[in-house]
Amino acid sequence: MQFSVRLSFFLLGFVLIAVLPHTAKGQVSSPRRFRVKVLGQDKLEVSWKEPKGDFEGYKVIYTTRPGGQQKVVELAKQETKLVITDFDPSKDYNFKISAVNGGKESKPLQGKHEAQQSGSETAQTQGTKKSDVTRENNEISEAEDGFMCKTPAIADIVILVDGSWSIGRINFRLVRAFLENLVSAFSVEFDKTRIGLAQYSGDPRIEWHLNAHTTKEAVIEAVKNLPYKGGNTLTGLALTFILENSFKVESGSRPGVPKIGILITDGKSQDDVIPPAQSLKDAGIELFAIGVKNADENELKAIASPPEETHVYNVADFSVMSDIVEGLTKTVCDRVDQLDKKLKGGEPAPPITSIAPPRDLVTSAITARSFRVMWTHAPGQVEKYRVVYYPASGGQPEEKVVMGTENSVELTHLNSLTEYQVAVFAVYRSSASEALRGSATTLALPRVNDLELFDITHSTMRVRWKIAAGASGYMILYAPLTEQEAADEKEVKVGDSVNEVELEGLTPATEYTVTVYAMYGEEASDPMTSQQTTLPLIPARNLRFQDVDHSSVRILWESPSRLVRGYRIMYVKTSGLQTTEVDLGPVTSYLLKNLTSLTEYTVGVFAVYKEGEAAAVTESFSTKVVPDPLDLRSSDVSSDSFRVSWQHPASDVVMYRLIWTPTDGGDSQEVIVNGNTNTYLIKGLQPASEYEVLLAAVYTNEIESDEVVLLETTDKRTTTVATTTMTTLTPRYAVKNLRIDEETTFSMRVSWQAVDSKNVRHYRLTYISAKGDRAEETRTVPSGQTSLVLQPLLSDTDYKVTVIPAYPEGDGPVSSQMGRTLPLSAPKNLRVSEEWYNRFRISWDVPPSPTMGYRVVYQPVSAPGRALETFVGEDVNTMLILNLLSGTEYSVKVIASYTTGSSEALAGKAKTLYLGVINLSTYQVRMSGVCAQWVPHRHASTYRLVIQSVTGSQMQETKLGGGGSRHCFSNLKPNTEYKISVYSQLQDGTEGPAVTANVKTLPIPTPAAAKPPTTTAPPTIPPAKEVCKAAKADLVFLVDGSWSIGDDNFLKIIRFLYSTVGALDRIGPDGTQVAIAQFSDDARTEFKLNSYGNKERLLDAINKISYKGGNTKTGRAIQHVKENIFITEGGARRGIPNVLVVLTDGRSQDDVNKVSKEIQMEGYIVFAIGFADADYGELVSIASKPSDRHVFFVDDLDAFQKIEEKLVTFVCEAATATCPSIPMSGSTTPGFRMMELFGLVENKYNSISGVSMVPGTFNAFPCFHLHSNALMAQPTRFIHPEGLPSDYTITLLFRVLPDTPEEPFAIWEILNRNNDPLTGVILDNGGKTLTFFNNDYRGVFQTVTFEGPEIKKLFFGSFHKLHIAISKTSAKVFIDCKMVAEKFINAAGNITTDGVEVLGRMVRSRENKDNSAPFQLQNFDIICSTSWANRDKCCELPSLRKEVDCPALPKACTCTQDSKGPPGPPGVPGGPGIRGARGDRGEPGPVGPAGPVGDTGVPGPQGPPGPQGPSGRSIIGPPGSPGERGQKGEAGQQGQQGVPGRPGPVGREGPPGPRGLPGKDGPQGRQGPPGTMGTPGAPGSPGNTGAQGKQGTLGPPGPSGTKGEKGERGDLQSATSVQAIARQVCEQLIQSHMSRYNSILNQAPSPPVSIRTVPGPPGEPGREGPPGPQGEQGPPGRPGFPGQNGQNGNPGERGQPGERGEKGSSGVGVQGPRGPPGPPGPQGQGRPGSQGPTGRPGNPGTSGRPGVPGPVGPPGPPGYCDQNSCLGYNVGEGEDVTDIRGIPPVQLPSSVFQNYGEVEEDDPYRYYQPNYPAPQPVSPDDPALALDDVELRSPDVYRNTRSIKVEEEQVGSKRRIKRGVKNLPKLTN
Repeated sequence: MQFSVRLSFFLLGFVLIAVLPHTAKGQVSSPRRFRVKVLGQDKLEVSWKEPKGDFEGYKVIYTTRPGGQQKVVELAKQETKLVITDFDPSKDYNFKISAVNGGKESKPLQGKHEAQQSGSETAQTQGTKKSDVTRENNEISEAEDGFMCKTPAIADIVILVDGSWSIGRINFRLVRAFLENLVSAFSVEFDKTRIGLAQYSGDPRIEWHLNAHTTKEAVIEAVKNLPYKGGNTLTGLALTFILENSFKVESGSRPGVPKIGILITDGKSQDDVIPPAQSLKDAGIELFAIGVKNADENELKAIASPPEETHVYNVADFSVMSDIVEGLTKTVCDRVDQLDKKLKGGEPAPPITSIAPPRDLVTSAITARSFRVMWTHAPGQVEKYRVVYYPASGGQPEEKVVMGTENSVELTHLNSLTEYQVAVFAVYRSSASEALRGSATTLALPRVNDLELFDITHSTMRVRWKIAAGASGYMILYAPLTEQEAADEKEVKVGDSVNEVELEGLTPATEYTVTVYAMYGEEASDPMTSQQTTLPLIPARNLRFQDVDHSSVRILWESPSRLVRGYRIMYVKTSGLQTTEVDLGPVTSYLLKNLTSLTEYTVGVFAVYKEGEAAAVTESFSTKVVPDPLDLRSSDVSSDSFRVSWQHPASDVVMYRLIWTPTDGGDSQEVIVNGNTNTYLIKGLQPASEYEVLLAAVYTNEIESDEVVLLETTDKRTTTVATTTMTTLTPRYAVKNLRIDEETTFSMRVSWQAVDSKNVRHYRLTYISAKGDRAEETRTVPSGQTSLVLQPLLSDTDYKVTVIPAYPEGDGPVSSQMGRTLPLSAPKNLRVSEEWYNRFRISWDVPPSPTMGYRVVYQPVSAPGRALETFVGEDVNTMLILNLLSGTEYSVKVIASYTTGSSEALAGKAKTLYLGVINLSTYQVRMSGVCAQWVPHRHASTYRLVIQSVTGSQMQETKLGGGGSRHCFSNLKPNTEYKISVYSQLQDGTEGPAVTANVKTLPIPTPAAAKPPTTTAPPTIPPAKEVCKAAKADLVFLVDGSWSIGDDNFLKIIRFLYSTVGALDRIGPDGTQVAIAQFSDDARTEFKLNSYGNKERLLDAINKISYKGGNTKTGRAIQHVKENIFITEGGARRGIPNVLVVLTDGRSQDDVNKVSKEIQMEGYIVFAIGFADADYGELVSIASKPSDRHVFFVDDLDAFQKIEEKLVTFVCEAATATCPSIPMSGSTTPGFRMMELFGLVENKYNSISGVSMVPGTFNAFPCFHLHSNALMAQPTRFIHPEGLPSDYTITLLFRVLPDTPEEPFAIWEILNRNNDPLTGVILDNGGKTLTFFNNDYRGVFQTVTFEGPEIKKLFFGSFHKLHIAISKTSAKVFIDCKMVAEKFINAAGNITTDGVEVLGRMVRSRENKDNSAPFQLQNFDIICSTSWANRDKCCELPSLRKEVDCPALPKACTCTQDSKGPPGPPGVPGGPGIRGARGDRGEPGPVGPAGPVGDTGVPGPQGPPGPQGPSGRSIIGPPGSPGERGQKGEAGQQGQQGVPGRPGPVGREGPPGPRGLPGKDGPQGRQGPPGTMGTPGAPGSPGNTGAQGKQGTLGPPGPSGTKGEKGERGDLQSATSVQAIARQVCEQLIQSHMSRYNSILNQAPSPPVSIRTVPGPPGEPGREGPPGPQGEQGPPGRPGFPGQNGQNGNPGERGQPGERGEKGSSGVGVQGPRGPPGPPGPQGQGRPGSQGPTGRPGNPGTSGRPGVPGPVGPPGPPGYCDQNSCLGYNVGEGEDVTDIRGIPPVQLPSSVFQNYGEVEEDDPYRYYQPNYPAPQPVSPDDPALALDDVELRSPDVYRNTRSIKVEEEQVGSKRRIKRGVKNLPKLTN
C-alpha cells in the first residue's frame, strides 16, 4: 500500500514563528521608557530612550486638556528630551512620541501628565497600578523593561520547542532566555492568557500544560528549569502531538478563546509537516514559525499561518534571537486582539473534538524485514487509517494509509533486529483520532544452513549450502589457517539462485576456513563457517635401488600422478652434512655416481608439481667396499727381477700402490703405478731371495682397497727363464684402515683393523709431534686390542702415528697416519633474548672442543656498577642473568675453560627493559595539596609514590595498584617546593628507577573577614511514598564519581540519593535493603546491603559519602557490584528482586555491553540515569527493557527532581513482593523464577541432596534430575511473601522417567503449616491424568482434572512444556504451546504464607514420612499473566523450535562466537576431536578440580558463553561504531579420533631449557636420532710400573693403573642401531632442505585476525585407522624428511617417571676413549698382556637431532557448525588445556580495553632459582674486562621470542686411507 497522505482535514493546531534579523517588513521601532519631570512652575521636561534599529529623528505630538491645543515638534536623532517652556500645571498633557525613518513613522510611545500630579518627578510606567498611559485601539506603550501586551483579550498560547541534538546545550540556554522574554510580554493568569510548552525531538513530550501555571512568575521559573531533551527532528509528529494533547479542555484549553501556536526550530524536519500544520490551522489555531540557523524557510512558510510577513521569522544564529522578541510579541498581541474580536463577532473557531482511537494493537507475522500490524476498528465512519512507523533508535518515519474498512497492514522493507515504534490514527472526514501506539522488533536475517565442503583436491574444494529464504545473493569468504604471516581473505559473491561454488587456487595441505553469508541487499545475515584441509601433494612411490657397487647406484621410483612436472633428488652421507641435489624431468630412474665406498647414504625423491613439492619418499642404502686388484700373478722371474700382473677391479681406479719387501729382512720399496696399467717389472732384486709383494688399488676419493699379497723368489742363476710362480708361504700383513678420530684438545684415538690376529703377537704403536719438539713415544698393544687413546697431548698440534704388527718371525709392514688435536676454541654466536626489567638470557654456540665449562662475566656500561662473574658447566650453553638494573646496558663476555687453559672471550652487549612511568605531571596545586598523574606502565603491578620537600623536612610515601594513573597528596606545607618520585614495581617486587617531577605549593592568601557562624536545622527523615509501602528489594545505587562530576555536582547527587532513599518505607531485612557504590577507575563500596537496618542511619551514611575522582570505567563498576555487593555475605537475599540504579554523566571508557547483558540475563533489574554528556545509547544497553521505564536522562543535576517521582515509582513497582519483575524473552515481566527460588541453578544445585544435573532438551539448557530422596521444599513466605496473584500461568518443562512411580505425585504444590495442600499440580502416571487444585474465594477446595490423548503425551518419557493458565473463571491447559483443554473454576482465594512449597511430593505422603517421585525438571516459572502461554514459542523443544522466531540458545556458540562465559564445574571428558596441525609441545596444564558426585548424575557443565557479536569484515553496510571486544570463547566439543593432519612447519631450534627432575622408567619408545659424538674424558692416571724381568718373549700384562672417574658417555650401541640412528639424522638433514624449498614455493599466509577464524565445532568422526606404534618425541634438532604415509596409531599411555640416570645427552653416545695401558710388566711366560685400565670418561655429547616427523594422514570428513554441539551440559570441558589431538586454538585479538589493574603477562620466571653459582665480583685488572664488545640485539623485547642462529660446522675427520701419499713418486710403468 502506498505511503502518502494529505490530511488537509486533519485537525492538528499549532503556530510557528520564523525569525528575521529585523522587525516585520516596513516597521520602525518605537521609542522606549517614557518619563516626565517638572522643572519649575512653567517648565516640564519629557524624556525617552532611543529605539532599536535604524531611524532619522523624532516626531513629538502633545495635546493639552482642557483646551485641546495640539502641538507638533520634530527633533533630531541625538535629542531624547523635550522641554516645554509654557507649561501650565493646571492642565493635562497627552504625549505621542514616534521615531521617523524615510517618511515612515513607528507606533507612538504614549504618555500622560495629569494636572493634579504633585512632586518634583513623576515616572509614567506601564506597570503601575494607577496607570496614566492611555490605551486606545490597542496602541502599545513601552515600559521600562520592554514591550508589554496591553490588550484586554486573552489567549491560549502553546510554544513548541525543538530539543534535537543539533541545537546543543549552549544554544539551548539562549532558547530559554528567548522564551523568558517572550513570556514576560503577556499577562499570564488563570483567567487571562495561559501559556503551555512542549519539547520534541524524536518523540515529543509535554513540559507543562496550559493550566499548569497560574502566574507569570511560575511560567518563567518553569522556563528557567526547562531540560534539554536531545534526539532527532520530527516536527510533523510534534505538531500532531500538541493538537492531540495540548489544545484539549482537560489540558487547560478554553473554548471561545484565541489559540496561538509558536514553533521554534533549528533544522529541516525528518518527516512531513504540511498535513499536521494544516490540521492545526483547520482547528482554528494561529501558527507562528521561528527558524534559527539551519532552518528551512520554505518549510517555515508552509507551517505558519498567513501572512508570512508577520508569521514567519528566520535568524542566522541563536545569539540574535533576542532581536526579534519585540516584533514577535507585538504581532502576537495584535493577532490575539483581532481573533478575539472575530470570535466575539459570531465566527467561533471550530471546536477541537476528541475522537476515540483504534484499540488492541497487535503485531504478528514478524520476520527479519517485515511484520503485520492489526487493530480493532475505531467507532464511527472512519475513512482511512494512517499507520506511522519508525525505528525506536532514531530514523526517518514512514507511513502507510489504508482504507477505513481495513484493520491490518503489513510493514515491509524494514531493517533486521530493529525495534520499531508504530502509531495508528483513525482519519475521519474532518478530524482524526489520537494515536494507538505500540512496538515490535524484527528478527535476525535468515542465514544459510547445511554448509558442506566436499570434492577436495590439493588446490580446489567445492562449497555447498542450503538456500536461505529471501536472500538476494551470497558472499563466500575463505582464508588459510597457517602459522605464517596473515593473509587477506578472498571473497566470492554469487546470485540468489546459486548454492554451490568451487574455490580454486588453494594451497596444498592447508587448512582453510570458509564462511558463507546470505545477503539481503546491503545487509548480511549471521555467518555459517566450516573448515577443511586441502589434500597434500602426492609423493613419489616405491623408491628402490639397483646395481649397488662401491661408487654408484641406480635409483628407481614410480610416478604418483600425471600432474608431476619433474623430480628433485637429494642425497646425503650418513656421517656427513653436505647434501647433493639433482633436478630431473619427468623420469623415474637415475644413476648416482662418484659415491664413497662403505658409506650409508639416505636418498630423498621429491615430486615437483605446479603448486610446489610433495613430501619426500626416502630410503637408505650402503655402498660396497672398493674391490681389490684381481688375479695378482708373477712372471718373467730372473735372478734380479720378476714381473707382476693383475686385472683391473673397477674403472675408477686412479693408481696402484705396489710394495715389495725381502721376507728375510730389509727395506721395503714402493712404487705408484698409473691406474690404466695392470703390469709392472720389479728390478734390482737379490738372487735367490724371497720377496713379499703387496698391491693395493687407490680410487678417486683416495680410498685404498685391501692389499693382495704375492710371494716370489728370484732365481739363483744369472740367466733367467721366464716363469710364472704362485707362492703359498705364510705372509706378514700390515694393519688395515688405520684411523685417527675422537680428537680433543689433549687426546686422540687411534684404531685399526686386524688382518692376521691369530699370528700377530702384539702391536707396537709410536707417535711423535710433526714439529719434532718432543721425543717419540711408544706403546705396546695386545693383539686382541685394535684401538688406543693417546693422551696427554699438546692442543692444536699435528702428530704422526705409526702401528707395526709384531709376528714371531719379525715385524710386519708399517702403517702410518697423521692426526691433529683440537685448538682451545672460543664459543660462537653470542645472542640475547627474553629481555625483562631485571634480567635477560644469553645463549651461545658451544665450541667443537669439549670444555670444562664456561666463565660468564657481565658489567653495566650505561650505569655505574662492578663487574660480576659466574661459572657454568660444560653442558650449558644458555643462562638467565638475574638481579640486573632496569633500563641498563651491560657488557657480557663468555670464556670457554679447558684443562689446558682458557679460550678467547666471546663478547657482546645487552640491555634490560625500562621499568618506569612516562609523562609524569602535576595538577590541582593548592596550599596544602597537589595531585600527580602519569601514563601507566604496562607491566607494573604497584607504584610506590614518594613526595619529599626539597629541604628534606617532610616526606610522604604511599603505594597504588598497577591500574592507578594519578594520586593526590595532602597535608603539605604552603609555599614549599616538593619533589614527587614514582617507582614502578613488578609483581615479584622488582622496582624500577624513580621518575620525578618538582612542584611548589601555593602560598597562604590574605584571610578574609570572618563571617558570623550560621546554624543548620537538623534534617528530618522524609516520609515514605505510598507506592513503596509494599516494596521489598535489594537496591544498589552505583554512582559516578569521576573527575567530570566535580565537587558541587557530587553534592547534588548525594541530595538526590537522600531524597530517593527517603521515599522508601521499611529499611532492613524485612523490607528494602540499600547499598551504595561509587566508581571512577575502579569501584568503591560505600556500604553494603546489610550495613544499615533503619532509615535514619542509612540517610546519615549517605550524607557522609566523600567524592572519589578518576576516570569513567562503568563496565568494571557494574562487575564490582555483581561480584562484591549482590552476594550473600553482603546481605543479598534469595527470592528478593535485585535492583541496580546506575548514575553517570559520560560515556564509559571500558566495555559495558557484556556485563550489562550478563546481569540482565541473570535477573537483575537495572535502571540507568544519565545527565550532562552521558551517552543515551549506552544507557539503553545498561538498563533493563523496556527502555521507557528503565532509562532516564536529564539536562543537568538541577533537574533531578523532575525524574525523582517517576524513578521511585518504577523502582518500587519492580520491587513489589506480589509480582516482582523477572527477565523473560529479552524484557522484564512480572512473575517468579521458581527454579532459582528452589536453588535449581548451576552454581547452587550441587549443595542440594538428591539432585543432579543432566542434559536438557538442548545441550545449551541445564536440566535437573530430582531423585526419590530429593523432596525439595522452601518456605512459602520466602517464595510468595504476599501470596499468589489472582491471574497467573504455571509454566513447567519436565520429563517423566521410567522409574517414576505409577501413583500420583504433585509436581508442585503449596502446603500450609499442617501439611494440608492449598494449591498445586498433580500428575497421575498410572491414570495418565493432570489435576490442578486450589481453594476458591469462599475457602472451598476445588479440583479440575484433565485427561485425553494430548494429556497422555506427558507420560511417554519425552520432554514436554506444560502451561496452566489460571484466571478468575477458568483453567486452561497448553501442552507444547498448544491449548488442549479448558475447564471453568471459581476465583481463587489467597494462600497462607506460613507453610512450604514442595516439588515432586507423592500424594500419599503423610506427615513427616514424605517422599518424592523421581523426574527431570528443566524449567519452572509462574508468570503473573494468563496470556503468557499464547506468547511463548516453545523454543526449548527441538521439534517446535524455529530459528527465525527464536533467540539464540543461551550457551550456543556460533562460528563467530568470541565471548566466554563463567566456568562451571568440570564436565565429563569428550571424545577425541579432529586432529589439527601439529604445534610445539606445551607445558602440561593443571588438573581441574573434581565436580561434586551426585547419585546418578553427571558432572557439572561448562559455563555459558556470552551472546553473539556482530559479523566480521567485508560486509557492505553503513559504518558503525567499533564494537567492544569479547572475551575468548571456550573450546568446542571434541569429536572422536579422526585421521591425523599433516605435520606443521618445522620450528626453529631453541636453546635447551633447564634440566628437569628425572622421571621413572617409561615404556620403550622408538629409537631417537643419534647425538653427536661426545669428546673423550681427561686422561686417567698411569698404571704402576712393574718390576724388570729377564729378557724373553712378551710377558703378561702389568698391574692395572688406578681407575679413572666414571664417564658420562652412554653405552656402546650395536652397529645396526647406530646405522638406524645415522639414517634418521640424514633424513632430518634432507628435511631441513625440503622445508627451505617449501617455504619459498608454498607461501601460505597465516589466518587473518578475524573472529571468523575461530575453529568451529568438530566434524563428524572419521573412520578410525588401524593403530600404529606411537613413539616418543625426540629432542629438538635438525629437521628430517617427512615420513611416508603410514597408519596413525593411538597414543600410548604415559609411562611412570624413570629413576635418575647418569648425566648424558639425549642422543645415543659411543664408548668413551680408553685410558692408557699400564707399562710392560716383567718378563713372563710369553702370554699376551692384558688390557690396561679404562681411562677417564669423556664429556657428554650434545643433544641429538629430533625424531623423524610422523606420517601425513588423509583428511577427515568435512565439519559443520552446530550450535547444539559447541558448548553444553553433556560436553566435557577442561580448564583451557589444549589436547594435541584436537583443533589447535586460534589466537584472537586482544581486548581494546587495556586492563591496567592487572599484570598482563604472567612472568614465567617469577619463582625461578638459578642453578649456577652466585655471581662474584671480578678483579679490576682482570684481562676479560679489556675486551671489545659487540652489541647484541634481540629480535623482540617480549619473553616469548628468541633468535636462534644455528651455525652448521662439520666436525669430525674425513675417512682417509692412504700411506705416504704426501710424497708420491712419479708415476712409472
